[in-house]
Amino acid sequence: MDNKILSSLYAQDNFRRLGKQLIDVLTDHIQNTTQEINKKTIQWNEPENELDFWKDFFENGTDDDFFNQILKRTTHTHNPKYVGHQVGVTAPITVFTGMLSNLLNNGMAVYEMGMAPNAIERIVIEKLCETIGYNSKSGGFLTSGGTLANLTALLSARKAKVEHDIWNEGHNEPLGIMVCEEAHYCVDRAAKIMGLGEKGIIKIPADENFAMDIQQLETYYQESISKGLKIFAIVGSAPSTATGAYDNLEAINKFAQMYNLWFHVDGAHGGAAIFSEKYKYLLKGAEKADSMVIDGHKMMMMPTITTALLFKNKNHSNHTFSQKADYLLNDTEEDEWYNSGRRTFECTKNMMCMHWFILLKMYGQKAFNVYVTRQYDLARDFAKIISKEPNFEIATEPMSNILCFRYLKDNLSLEELNHLNQSIRRQLLEDGEFYLVQTKLNGVHYLRTTLMNPFTTIDHLKLLLEKIKKGIAELLSKKD
Repeated sequence: MDNKILSSLYAQDNFRRLGKQLIDVLTDHIQNTTQEINKKTIQWNEPENELDFWKDFFENGTDDDFFNQILKRTTHTHNPKYVGHQVGVTAPITVFTGMLSNLLNNGMAVYEMGMAPNAIERIVIEKLCETIGYNSKSGGFLTSGGTLANLTALLSARKAKVEHDIWNEGHNEPLGIMVCEEAHYCVDRAAKIMGLGEKGIIKIPADENFAMDIQQLETYYQESISKGLKIFAIVGSAPSTATGAYDNLEAINKFAQMYNLWFHVDGAHGGAAIFSEKYKYLLKGAEKADSMVIDGHKMMMMPTITTALLFKNKNHSNHTFSQKADYLLNDTEEDEWYNSGRRTFECTKNMMCMHWFILLKMYGQKAFNVYVTRQYDLARDFAKIISKEPNFEIATEPMSNILCFRYLKDNLSLEELNHLNQSIRRQLLEDGEFYLVQTKLNGVHYLRTTLMNPFTTIDHLKLLLEKIKKGIAELLSKKD
C-alpha cells in the first residue's frame, strides 16, 4: 500500500507553510476590513452562479488560492458596515483557541478525552452563574448553539415538573409551554420535537413594544388548562429575535411561581447584558429563573457555535438525560461534572470552553461590559437620528442593539411600501458596501440592523441612511 498520501497529509513542513500563509492572510483581512480598505462588506453573487464558481474551482482552482477565494466570497463581519445578522465579530485570539481545539480533537464526553477542557468548562460555568446571581447550588455546561440549549432546558423542565416518566415511558397526557409570539422559532421547534404539537405551544400576544404582554398570561393559562393541557414551563425572551425586545422577566417569574412552572430565559442574544453595568437591569428576574441560555457567538465576540446553558439547581442539569429513575442515582453519579457526555445531547463536542476561558482570563468581564454597552448605546443613538427623519419610522424603541425601521410615503399603500423597503434592501445587498437584513412585523416590512461590530460608528450609520434615501429616490423616480 502506498502511504505517501498519508505522509503528505500529516507533513509538518507543509502544515507550517500553510499555517504561516493563513495567519498572514487573516491578519491582512482583519486590517483591511476593520479599516475599510476592503470597501465592500459582501460581494453578492446569485446562488447558482456561486455554485458554478466552486464547481469550476474544484476542478481547476489552485490549492494556494483557496483561502483567498473564501475570504473574497463570504460576508465580512469585521467590516464596520456589517449591520446584518446576530453573528459575533470574533476576537482574533479565538482563532487560536479554535485551531487548538480542531487539532487536538478532544471530544470531552468522558474525562479521559477532555481533562483540561472539562475542568476549564467548569470554571467558565461557575463564573457565568455567579454573574447571573445564582448561588453555589447552580451549574450547567456549554453546548452547540441556542437551539440545542433551549431544547435541553425544556427537556429538563419536563423532567422536573411532570410527574410521569416521559423519558422512559412516553407521553400519557397533553403538555404545554407558554412563550411570547415574538420568541425565537427554535422554541417552537423544541416543543414539537418533544411531541407537544401545535396545541402545546401557547403563544402569548406581544404588546406594542413586541415584548410579551404580561396582562394576558392569566387568560391564556386558564384557557389552556380548561382544554386539558398541563402547562409545565414558561419561556421569557431576552431579547426576542426580530426587534430585540426584552420580556418582563420579573413578572414572568412571579407568574411561574404562582403556578409552579419552570421558568426558562432564552438569553441567547442578550443574556450577555448581565456583564453591562448600564444594561444589566434588562435581565432583572433572570437570577430567579430555573434555567438560562447565553450564546458566546453573539454578544461575546466568540466564533460559532458555543452556548452556555445554566441551571439554578445543577441537579436538573445532571438528571435531564438520566437513563434510570432519579431515586436510583447516588450523589457520586449526580456530580460527575467531568464527564460532560452525561448531561448533553452531544456525545462529542469541541473544546469551545477555551474561547470563554481565554477572553475572561486575558481581558476579564470588563471587555464584555464595554462591548455590550457600546453596541446597545449605538442602537439608541441611531434610533434618535432616524426618528428625526420625516419619511422614516422605527418599529419600536430599541432595548438592545437591534433596530427595525422603514421608509414611509403618504401616497403609497402598505403593499407598495413593503415592496419599496424590500427593493431598497435588495439594492443594498447587490451594492455590497453595507450588509443589513429585513423582517416583517404584523404584516409590515422593516429594514433591520443588528449592530454587532465594535468598529461601527454613528457616522457609518448616517452614511447608511443617506445611501438608503438616495436609493429610494432612484426607485421612486423609476416608478414615476
